[in-house]
Amino acid sequence: MPNQPSEVSLSNNTVTAQHNVVSCHECAYTVQLPAIPNKHKALCPRCGYNLSTQHHNGLQWVCALALSALILLILALPFEFLSFSANGQSHNINILNGIGVLFTEDYAILGVLQATAILILPGFILCALLMLLLPLQFGIVIPKARQLAKLVVVLLPWSMAEIFLIGVLVSLIKISSLADIAIGPSFYAFLLFTLCMTAMLMFFDEHQLRIAIKQDISAKQKPINASKSIQTTWALLFTSVLLYIPANILPIMVTNTFGDENASTIVGGVILLWQSGSYPIALIIFVASVLVPIAKIVILCWLNYSVQQGHQQRNQERTRWYRLTEFVGRWSMIDVFVVAVLVSLIQLGNVMSIHPGYAAIAFCAVVITTMLAAMSFDTRLIWHKESMPHE
Repeated sequence: MPNQPSEVSLSNNTVTAQHNVVSCHECAYTVQLPAIPNKHKALCPRCGYNLSTQHHNGLQWVCALALSALILLILALPFEFLSFSANGQSHNINILNGIGVLFTEDYAILGVLQATAILILPGFILCALLMLLLPLQFGIVIPKARQLAKLVVVLLPWSMAEIFLIGVLVSLIKISSLADIAIGPSFYAFLLFTLCMTAMLMFFDEHQLRIAIKQDISAKQKPINASKSIQTTWALLFTSVLLYIPANILPIMVTNTFGDENASTIVGGVILLWQSGSYPIALIIFVASVLVPIAKIVILCWLNYSVQQGHQQRNQERTRWYRLTEFVGRWSMIDVFVVAVLVSLIQLGNVMSIHPGYAAIAFCAVVITTMLAAMSFDTRLIWHKESMPHE
């Protein structure tokens, strides 16, 4: 694994090698990228955005780890993932029939979401990278390589295998006092798959991939459309606020124990965990499901308002806040995956069963709309007064 990369100095001086000129993704600052030494990264001199990180044989590492992750993902599918037993009854699942339970319980939306986030998208990303990188080992650039590489970068934030794994661990801790839980071989395969994919992303560098597929890295970015960015972001934020109300009022899951139904909301679940002494899990759920969504909505509203008004103060600070919201926003899906795992695993008829509530759908929509709001917000507006809308 690579050590923490060091930084290299950049300049926006007149350059002689035009193909080394790049435009920063976050502030549109044009810089010349020098030859980056091994284990060094090039940061934008204006906003500090990581333009590129150089690892020795980085793309070969990505190729090897992607192949390993794909094999482990396939091995994680057919075998037992988890089993649950209580009062003489037991139920075991693998990943695929666990998703099938969600469809059986008439929550196809959660089933599609889980299948897409932990299987379809990670599998597609790994296959796409292998399609790009394996031929490159022989000096071959496949047709449509540029479009495929761009699609991989777009889909990466929506791949949530590591978040699902954390959700599984939280679920196991929540129900460990209720029954006996056993971990199957597929769980370990999925754990190794997640580790390989995480390691692969540490070596993956969009800029180095573009150079390898001979893409023109000096191509100009799309024009800034301030009105479209601001209006789209406001619309998505308003939608997320509306969805956040039923996500907290309605039950997120319903537990049936010997015919006695008990519905719990997100906040109610956090309180119950705290009262039962599961303080770390209660804090994780509170931060991921309550604090993060609210903070993300508030910060994005502030950022969008600031660019709408043409503010030019504290640009570095606003950019750092945006990066924080973009990084943590997807982790709110932990609670949705916790519900999905519990519903899939705990199906013992009248003895004990768990069903998802409508809040799970609403909260899932909150996470998706806030992620889309962060993506629609054009950070270049923070740095370009001339592109701001004027009264």
